[in-house]
Amino acid sequence: MPTANILTLDGEIDFHLSPEVAASLRAIVANKPKRVVVDLSKVTYLDSSGLAVLIDGMQNTQEYGGKFSLAAMQEDLRPVFEIACLDQVFKFFPDVECALAADAIAVRGNGSRTATNFALSQN
Repeated sequence: MPTANILTLDGEIDFHLSPEVAASLRAIVANKPKRVVVDLSKVTYLDSSGLAVLIDGMQNTQEYGGKFSLAAMQEDLRPVFEIACLDQVFKFFPDVECALAADAIAVRGNGSRTATNFALSQN
C-alpha cells in the first residue's frame, strides 16, 4: 500500500475539467494509498462539479480507511466550500508538506496540536 499520493490541480476546475480530475482521483484511490492530498495551490476557480469530484474522492478514500485532505487552497476558493458547509467536512492544510506531516502531528500524545488544529492555526 503506497504511503501517499498527491494530485496537483491547475486552473479552473469546472464541468469541462471535472471528468479528468475524477479519473485521476479514481486511479489514485485504486492503489489505496494511506493518504491522498489534493494540491489546490494553482486552482483559480472551482464549481459544483469540481466539489462533487472532491467529495467523491474523499468518500472513496475513506471507504478503505485512507485519509483525504486538501492543501494550499487559495483564499478566493474558501467561500465555495463555506457556502456548501464543506469547510466542516474536508481537512485543509496550508501546504502539501503540512498535509503529509499530519499523521506525525496527530499522534503526539503530549498535548501537542492535532492535525486539524494545526491546519486551522496556520490559515
